[in-house]
Amino acid sequence: MSRILQTIICTFSVLSVAARADFRARNCSEVREACVGKGFSFTHVPLQEIPGQHLRVCPQGNTCCTQEMEDTFGQQSKQDFENLVDEMSHELRSILTSRHKRFDEFFLELLENTERSLNEMFVRTYGKPYMQNSEVFENLFAELKRYYTGGNVNLEEMLNDFWSRLLERMFTLLNSQYVITEDYLECISKYTDQLKPFGDVPRKLKAQVTRAFIAARTFVQGLSVGKEVAQRVSKVSSTPACIRALTKLLYCPFCQGMPTVKPCKNYCLNVMKGCLANQADLDPEWNQYIDAMLLVAQRLEGPFNIESVMEPIDVKISEAIMNMQENSAQVTYRVFQGCGEPKPAGMTRSARGVSDVFNARFRPYSPDERPTTAAGTSLDRLVVDIKEKLKLSKKFWSNFPEAMCVEERVTAGNASDEECWNGHTKGRYFPEVQKDGLTNQMNNPEVGVDITRPDTFIRQQIMALRVMTNKLKNAYNGNDIYFQDSSDEGSGSGSGSGCTEVCPTDMDGAATEAPLVKADRSGPLDDSALLLAPSVALPTMLALSALAVHRQWR
Repeated sequence: MSRILQTIICTFSVLSVAARADFRARNCSEVREACVGKGFSFTHVPLQEIPGQHLRVCPQGNTCCTQEMEDTFGQQSKQDFENLVDEMSHELRSILTSRHKRFDEFFLELLENTERSLNEMFVRTYGKPYMQNSEVFENLFAELKRYYTGGNVNLEEMLNDFWSRLLERMFTLLNSQYVITEDYLECISKYTDQLKPFGDVPRKLKAQVTRAFIAARTFVQGLSVGKEVAQRVSKVSSTPACIRALTKLLYCPFCQGMPTVKPCKNYCLNVMKGCLANQADLDPEWNQYIDAMLLVAQRLEGPFNIESVMEPIDVKISEAIMNMQENSAQVTYRVFQGCGEPKPAGMTRSARGVSDVFNARFRPYSPDERPTTAAGTSLDRLVVDIKEKLKLSKKFWSNFPEAMCVEERVTAGNASDEECWNGHTKGRYFPEVQKDGLTNQMNNPEVGVDITRPDTFIRQQIMALRVMTNKLKNAYNGNDIYFQDSSDEGSGSGSGSGCTEVCPTDMDGAATEAPLVKADRSGPLDDSALLLAPSVALPTMLALSALAVHRQWR
């Protein structure tokens, strides 16, 4: 009898312990504390689990959640997800924004410094004759800047026009004993290609400038487009199905009395791949865009380096002008043959003012001389920096779910497959992880995704990248195409050297050869530095003032 009594007492003891354990499992105090810790202010949180038939997202068994709590959790899930996407894309957006600013500052200040350097050197060397005709060069730099900042400028035509205007000014000055009319200047322009009054400098400089400016402008536009796409795509719009899945992932453990249990990693991946399916579809076009940006970056380091083209441009132009001065007798003879000899002006050369005759030579250009820039570095170092950052951004959008589903952000990590939230309880998550992209979400077990309806907004960003990639590929080959980018900037049409590959001949030779005429940046030399050409070539290079008397700027 005593043995039976002992058995009964033992059985009641076991049941009592089980009952107390069950009571602890159904106690919601831990959930109340977790909700307070997260800043929720619910009107009521159950002390113990209650029947969950009112729940629409979380499991409907016994629960610690009211309808108000589940609804609030849904709103918070949406906010948490959007904040996480914004946080995860912040570094990429910040890099593209800051590098776009640095490159833009660098290129604009390079233009300003180059123009200022040319102006100061020519004023110091040539004085009044240059100042009376400086608008020729002011217009050149104004058009270069207008092209770079998005203006519809044909670089080749603009540079051809610059040399034509320079020819007109010099021819008129060198032949100031004649009356040079507008019609006569028009005739001269017809013979420009045959005469080659400036030697080979215009051809080489045109190839260098067009390719360098096309690459610079396109690269900066590429950074701008990438920045805008990243900013737009990071502003996600969650579907109702996605919000339900996020609520179940992030907050249903609260309703099950397990607020500290985090989701299983594979479970998180399926939810994020479903919610970010359209963003993942951006990845192929994004990767091609990054590859094209890296190609143009190589050009900026090498043959299309705008810094190495612009810094010695004053020397190149002076070389061209000296070429014409030294060949002025032959040029004048051939023009007279083709256009006839103009009427005498009634003034002999000896009657001209002494200020119209001057001598100057320039010292050699040193490639070590770099302009001071707002970016605080040379173009080469800027390019090295951005190349590293661009390479790291490849596959950014397809890697988004993986980056979000890490232990410190959302999941329980890989510590224990049995100690994580699987969407129903604490335990292993068995479904297979889906592949990336919209079409691969047909059988996503966590998020209902309509694969027949791609996100229109994402498709617009894909198109923006595709258009930009096309332009970058053209810039890589030294060509320009008419292009309207995402900020509605107009681009020049028809510009470019016409090269289909690297075009190394002009650039490589011109970039290293010593100019025939050396630029003197330290001041004018004495008059013996130059033996003047025959009388018909008296005024040197930029002494172009006589034309101001004959005609206004065209």
